[in-house]
Amino acid sequence: MRTGESDGKQPLRGAIVLGGAHGSLSIARSLGRRGIPVCFVTGEASLTSASRYVVTRRWPTESDEGRVQYLLDLGNRSGYRGWTLFAASDNDVRFVATHHAALQQMFCSTCADWSILAHAYDKALSYQLACRTHVDIPWTATPSDRDEVARLDCPFPAILKPATKPERNAFTQAKAWAAPDREALVRLYDVAVSLVDAQSILIQEQVPGAGETQFSYAALWWDGRPLATLVARRLRQFPIDFGLSSTYVETTEAPGVEEASTRLLAALRYQGLVEVEFKFDVRDLKYKLLDINPRCWTWHELGRTAGVDFPYLAWRASQGLEVQPVRGRAGARWLYFSRDLVAATMEIRRKRLTFGSYLRSLAGPKAFAVFAIDDPLPAAVEVPLLLSRLPLHSRLAPPSRGPVTAHCRS
Repeated sequence: MRTGESDGKQPLRGAIVLGGAHGSLSIARSLGRRGIPVCFVTGEASLTSASRYVVTRRWPTESDEGRVQYLLDLGNRSGYRGWTLFAASDNDVRFVATHHAALQQMFCSTCADWSILAHAYDKALSYQLACRTHVDIPWTATPSDRDEVARLDCPFPAILKPATKPERNAFTQAKAWAAPDREALVRLYDVAVSLVDAQSILIQEQVPGAGETQFSYAALWWDGRPLATLVARRLRQFPIDFGLSSTYVETTEAPGVEEASTRLLAALRYQGLVEVEFKFDVRDLKYKLLDINPRCWTWHELGRTAGVDFPYLAWRASQGLEVQPVRGRAGARWLYFSRDLVAATMEIRRKRLTFGSYLRSLAGPKAFAVFAIDDPLPAAVEVPLLLSRLPLHSRLAPPSRGPVTAHCRS
């Protein structure tokens, strides 16, 4: 049977993509170009809604129970029984994993159940897993109260970051806050504990280096083994010192990253798409775990350029179709042009990048975060959508007193 065709006895099973932005857009394009229908379900404005490859539906409720019932009704009413379910944001992953038993009666999921996914969703559990599997992590503490924070024998500069992100506020959306000294650490802890439970606040050393020291292992695992893999490195990010998103990424070879990731995921018997993020510490020459992201990632489209079409392979695996193991080639590149232009300008001003080097980095074939000739509308709505969210970003701003920045994350 050729790609995008049914067997003549039943319609081709498609995919339901829950939430997300650049990653879910990549899923929609990967499957849509093969004639696989895609239904995108979201609760807010998203680039993916503008894609020609999706039919968009809105959540009618915010409750988990209501959303489960909505999806089950959607499966019966719209003929989506047996379709593949992708969760494209952290909270959608939590939703699908915690309701795995109910949803798998109707859909084929690309997520494992919560007993596995919890170790990726909760960073405290991720670091515990790393210790058990002998994977290096930055110095990390989980203090129980303010007094313990004040007494910590903590290396500075340090960062505070949430172990989980169940709700949106200044702390969870910033990913982390940086504290140059103990006074700032205690002050920022006071603010953080007013926004999230104290047990979910992690204090960690800030590993030196910018995006070029940050590496990721991206993969599709199924039944506890890897089917598709690649390793990538950030060449640029925005903001440039503590990036909220990658802006220029290149696939590379980093055996230490691959070996550490394999130990983590094999110990979990992981299943689904995953990005495991590390930072290379030049002080002791070790790759140190930052995050395990159990979902599609911002630079998801890079995989296709490197010879690994992650969404299509995940769809095939979930449908019980054969998937031959594949490994991404080194040297493929991905660009988030609008943000990378700002990042490169700042790097040039700091004399960490020359104008000539920047122009050379734009040459040659590469994947793009948003732009696609066959699907142009998402690129057209990107800037207006970003501008519409500026009031929300201002409400989520970190405390104004003292130096605060956002920690790296893809």
